[in-house]
Amino acid sequence: MAERTDSKLRVLAVASHPVQYMAPIFRRMAKHPRVELRVAYCSMRGAEAAHDPEFGREVKWDVPLLDGYEWTHVPNNGPERESFFGMNNPGLKELIRDGRFDAVLCYTGYMCASFWIAWRAAKQAGAAFLFGTDASSLEARDGKAWKVSVKKLVWPRLFSFADQVIVPSTAGEAMMRSLGIPGERITMTPFVVDNDWWIEKARRVDRLATRKDWGVSERDLVVLFCAKLQNWKRPLDLLRAFAQADVPETVLVFAGEGPLRLQIESEARALGISSRVRILGFTNQSQLPAVYSSADLLVLPSEYDPCPVVVCEAMLCGLPVILSDNIRGRFDLVRPGVTGDIFPCSNVNALATSLKRLLVDRPGLSALAANARRRMETWSPEHNIEATIAAIEAGVKRPHPPRRKRTPEKSR
Repeated sequence: MAERTDSKLRVLAVASHPVQYMAPIFRRMAKHPRVELRVAYCSMRGAEAAHDPEFGREVKWDVPLLDGYEWTHVPNNGPERESFFGMNNPGLKELIRDGRFDAVLCYTGYMCASFWIAWRAAKQAGAAFLFGTDASSLEARDGKAWKVSVKKLVWPRLFSFADQVIVPSTAGEAMMRSLGIPGERITMTPFVVDNDWWIEKARRVDRLATRKDWGVSERDLVVLFCAKLQNWKRPLDLLRAFAQADVPETVLVFAGEGPLRLQIESEARALGISSRVRILGFTNQSQLPAVYSSADLLVLPSEYDPCPVVVCEAMLCGLPVILSDNIRGRFDLVRPGVTGDIFPCSNVNALATSLKRLLVDRPGLSALAANARRRMETWSPEHNIEATIAAIEAGVKRPHPPRRKRTPEKSR
């Protein structure tokens, strides 16, 4: 396809379902003078109430997910489970074929049928096809070594199908290069949240009132865990490290729900710290600014967490962050001694040492908080959108087969 210079780029974003951190990006991109955006959702989960087995409850996000941009729901013929045919949206073929799009941005995983439906349709339509991954290493969540071996063989071929590979972090970019993907075919599109929304909501928080609801004094320092309470997030590592650090006038708050809740409560009692532990349960999106702004330090001890948005959210609300070293996708933001700290995953002693070092130095903790806010000034939706449009333009410039003409249906 020849380079377009006199009109907008027609772009279709294919997404698995409406997500609270992508909706603001779509809204901003829809207003960009270079792009005419349409979003195709393969499921309405998130915008519509649905049971989340990990939260153990029905979940519907309480912020606008569908306002401010053009979208369509493509019916799913699959059961919406984690399987190849769990997301099977054959209507994507007609949508892409008839839409005359310059590019298709695919945000679904390649382990579902709809990804391949979109890829084939884009190729037949002569549209650029862009996709990527938030991963920053080949390691699998379940730790199975054979999956690493398979990825080493399959991923170079898989990502060669992209006219441009989009990744959310410099760690992801380095991984793509290690797979042999040429640098000119990779674009780093920072994984961001709506900075303006978070900053504005944080300004309105009544910190003292929120902490009073938690039973936390003005003097206490609050260490926050914000995620589902599940094994691979390793909340028990934080609980044990917090007990081991034993810093006076500190409280540990878990904002989340999940299968480990009862074990956390039981172990807190066994460690003798239950009076200094709070579990808030499921916390919806509109409540999170108050949670972050009323804490003093965020800790993510996950063994697998490619590019968690909670890091952006927390830093915008003035929280330094301690990460496990398995969360490489956020090394762009968290720097030891500058915006937080990094510790070896599963090393409770090292996490306890990090907690103690930061919590006993209150002036130092305040300096880290200021640095965290400052760092987010250059990690914003604007940076994401400009990078995404640059990726689209690069993909569109690549040679593509001519668009196939529709074959008239035979009369019966």
